[in-house]
Parts: sequence; structure tokens; C-alpha cells
Amino acid sequence: MTREPNTRLADLFGLAGWSKGELARLVNRQAAVMGHPQLATDTSRVRRWIDMGESPRDPVPKVLAALFTERLGRVVTIEDLGFGRRGRAGKGQSADGLPWPPERTAAVLTEFTGMDLMLNRRGLVGAGAALAAGSALSSAMHDWLHSDPVLASDAPRFDDLRMDTAHADPAGLDRYEAAPVGSTEIDALERSVEVFRAWDAARGGGLQRKAVVGQLNEVGGMLAYHHPEHLQRRLWGVAANLAVLAGWMSHDVGLEPTAQKYFVIAAHAAREGGDRPRAGEALSRAARQMVHLGRPDDALDLMKLAKSGAGSEALPRTRAMLCTIEAWAQASMGRGQAMRRTLGEAEELFVSDRGDVPAPSWMQKFDEMELHGMQALAYRTLAEHDPAAAAIAQRHAKEALELRGVDTLRSKIFDYISMASACFISNDPEQADTYARLALVSIGETSSHRTWDRLREMYRLTGKYAGFARIEDLRQEIQRALPKAPQSPGKGGAARGGSAKV
Repeated sequence: MTREPNTRLADLFGLAGWSKGELARLVNRQAAVMGHPQLATDTSRVRRWIDMGESPRDPVPKVLAALFTERLGRVVTIEDLGFGRRGRAGKGQSADGLPWPPERTAAVLTEFTGMDLMLNRRGLVGAGAALAAGSALSSAMHDWLHSDPVLASDAPRFDDLRMDTAHADPAGLDRYEAAPVGSTEIDALERSVEVFRAWDAARGGGLQRKAVVGQLNEVGGMLAYHHPEHLQRRLWGVAANLAVLAGWMSHDVGLEPTAQKYFVIAAHAAREGGDRPRAGEALSRAARQMVHLGRPDDALDLMKLAKSGAGSEALPRTRAMLCTIEAWAQASMGRGQAMRRTLGEAEELFVSDRGDVPAPSWMQKFDEMELHGMQALAYRTLAEHDPAAAAIAQRHAKEALELRGVDTLRSKIFDYISMASACFISNDPEQADTYARLALVSIGETSSHRTWDRLREMYRLTGKYAGFARIEDLRQEIQRALPKAPQSPGKGGAARGGSAKV
């Protein structure tokens, strides 16, 4: 007992709107449903949890997490409630409970995905929480990310961390028993990641998000067992890739706090596997999210960590990709000179990559068309501050569109919208109308809410041309199309450039 209030639990308790007596009754009822009918909680005990920082014994933290997840409509973990894994209060941690110890990553992964699946089954929406600030995340994770737990002398030994269902923490593992896996099973898992990645690029994150989260949950169970080191590293790599996809798909459909948590889990998993470049790329996804939501300053904080944390092992093409995200954030803040300098660095890095070292699977999508697409996005964003940048945005958007294939529909829609927006800013409504209608033809074929956010911002740019008959007709078509998807939280980010690409 800390004899200090558990402020994190108190905040969530206030949001839930329960009385202490009501929460006690709900805990007893939920515990019985979860197989613990002997549990008896009363009002005074709930008061001690909140006001005195008392940490309840298992399985109460897991029961509370399930109750708050259902009540608030977003994933709430044991750490979110201010409880440590072994019953300790969450003192000394950042707002997101970072960083957690190496042996905790598999447990956090499994718990969070399990809660996410439960939330999804009940039809709730995981967008009601606040995002952690980029500075808070980067400060908490800086020292942690710059060490290599697998390669360094203080690396966790899996013999010491071995877990099985007889000794596992019940709050961290699912109820069924997972089994150790071999190289053949990991081969299949790695192939499944490629399939999920292709589906996401083609049609958006909404259609396959639950499948990815479910697969990640399975991998979390596998990671709780001892495997030979080379297999364990590959499993961590699969976990990192799936967590990035789960985060990107969550972001794509507007589940922003959930997405951020997956990006952090991905960074942890990549680091556990000794893959610092992958950890840096995972954090860059969180930075893209911040720009989309109108928080480019937070994005720049995260990009500093992502670029430094990726380490010297990062290939030139990986560093080029990171530069394009940093440039987009700079453009959102109207820093044209810095943006141009950063994009210049990205181009130099991109062409310097001779391909003599095979790129990892997660970098396969960043090719010439994606480089042009990100340049178009950055210049289109800067054009809100400096209209002269719109012409350069058009040139890069055309280059990207000429290279696009049928398997990147979502990115193609983004290019159409970037092109149309740049044309509106350049006082070329006729060409803007052409590209806007190309976007409208395809936008209903994806499940990406981010495309709708971008479309709304393009609609804003049509305002000064409302007197033109053709543009007025376009505005009406956009209005008819927009109700098909709810607006994602944080629309202010789209106002300064919209959404990131894959």
C-alpha cells in the first residue's frame, strides 16, 4: 500500500461514472463470470484502491480492466489502471507505463490484444481516450530504445524468463494453452504478415483489423514459451510486424489511442528481437499519426527518437523514409526551408541505396512511387502556408500516379486528393475537378477513414469556387459521399495535409 491516491484509477473511475459501491458489485459479478465466484469486494475496498493506492490481488486487476474496457469503449489495461503486473502500483512510470521490463512485453501484448478483441466483439468504439504526447513517449523511451536487450551483455535470458501455463501470470495469458513452435510455423506466420500487409495497402485497415489482432494475440502466447534464440528473434519480428499492422489499421479507421498503443508494442517487440531499425520505423508510424491529427510538434519529438533509435544498422532507404515523415511534420508547421532540406536528404539517401543489402520485408513498400507520394503530400501541406509549393506537389503526385499499380488503391486515392488539393490552391479548378472525381470513383471501395478525412479537407478548398457550376456539382457529390464514413477524431490534422501513406 502506497497510502497515496492512485490517480490513474481515479481518473478512469471518474470517466466511468460509477459509485464505489456500484463498482464493487460489478467486480464481484464480473469475477464470477470469469471463473472466480469466491471473490467478494465491498465499497471500502474500492475506496482503498482509489484513495490509498492499495493494489488488489489477482484476479481483480484483470477484472477491473475488463470492466473499464467495456464501460469506456476503449482498451484499458492493468497498467492503465495504475497497477503493476505483480500487484505494485504504477509509480515512476510515464503516462503510458513506459518503458516496461523486457519480460513484460509478451504479457502486455497478449493482454492488450485480448482486450481489443473483446472490445471489438461487443461493437464498441476505441476512440475515447487521449493520446500520449510525443514528448512524453520519446522521453520515456529514449534510454530504453538505445540499448539492445538481445545483443547486450544484460540481455534477458529466456531460460530465466521461461513461462508455461502452470506458472504464468493469469492476468497476462489467455485461457487456452499455446504450444511452442518451430521454423515451419514461423515461416507460415511470416507469410501471413505479407498477406495482411497487401490487403491493408489495397483496401484499407477496416476489413482485416480483427484478423491481424487475433494473429498477434496468438503470437503473444507463443512468445511466453522458451524457444531457441534464433526462433525467438523471428517470433519477435513477427510480433513487431503484426503490431505495426494492427496499429496502422486502427489508425486507418480512427481508433487513435488503440493505434498508438500498438505502435509502442511494436517498438518493444522489435527491440526485444534486436531489430533497432524496425523499432524506429514503428515509432515513425506514431509520428505519422500525430501529423494526421494536427500535432506536428509531437510528431517531430517522435521522429527524433525514431531516427536516433533506428541506429547505424538502418539502410539508406529506411533513413530516407524517416526523413519524408519528418519533412511532412515540418511542412505542417509552415517550415518550408527545413522541409525542403529534409526532403533533399531523403532523395540523396534513397538514390544512395544500391540494393546490395536486401531490404527487410517491412521496407518493401517504400519504393520510388512512395517517395514521390510522400513528397507530394509534404509540398501539398506546405502549400497551405506557401501557395507556390502547390506546383511542386502536382509534379510529385503525377510521378506517383504514373507508378501506382492496382494493389495500392488507398495510396492512389491519396495521390488523387493531393493532386486535386494542390490544383485548387493553384487556382486550377478544372484540373482539380478531374482528379477529385477520380478519387470519388474509388473511395467507396476502401475501408479507410483517413481517405474521408483527406476528402473533407479537399472539400474545404472548393469553397472559393462554389460559384462555378461544375465545382458546385462536385461539392454536392462530396457531401453525398462523406456520410458513408464517420469523421475520425482530430480532424485538425487533416487540415494541414491529411493522412500518411503506406
